[in-house]
Amino acid sequence: MALNKRNLTKVLKLADTLCNERKVKLTAQRRKVLELVCAADGPIGAYEILDKLRQSIGNPAPPTVYRALDFLLDQGLVHKLESLHAYIGCSHPDHPHASQFLICSECGDVSEIENSEIVNSLRQAQENSGFKAKRPVVELLGSCAQCQSENAQEE
Repeated sequence: MALNKRNLTKVLKLADTLCNERKVKLTAQRRKVLELVCAADGPIGAYEILDKLRQSIGNPAPPTVYRALDFLLDQGLVHKLESLHAYIGCSHPDHPHASQFLICSECGDVSEIENSEIVNSLRQAQENSGFKAKRPVVELLGSCAQCQSENAQEE
């Protein structure tokens, strides 16, 4: 869901603060990519970001967007929805956490959740199997409550 101008300003200010604290550089291009991700109406793909970026900074190459996205991912400012090959802004970038999402396959709504029981279960499964996750991501695809309600009314 796109952020209104006031909330987008708060997100960008928080990103500036976090990057300063972490002693990493939120360049103008990285900041613009973050702004485009957070202002999108839903998950946004890299090439859609590239098209929007071209409207403001000329003719950037795809690696420019991917490098910016990698930086934003590393800083926890955005998440990649693996099943959709798209990105969304993080709802709580101030602390590290595993990515957990509820994705409505009907309306496209994405809700980020943070459930410690899921994290603990995944951690235990890794320990038991000797597996090491690079980036733990949990995505549940289904129907949100609103779509379920609308579908029930149509029946």
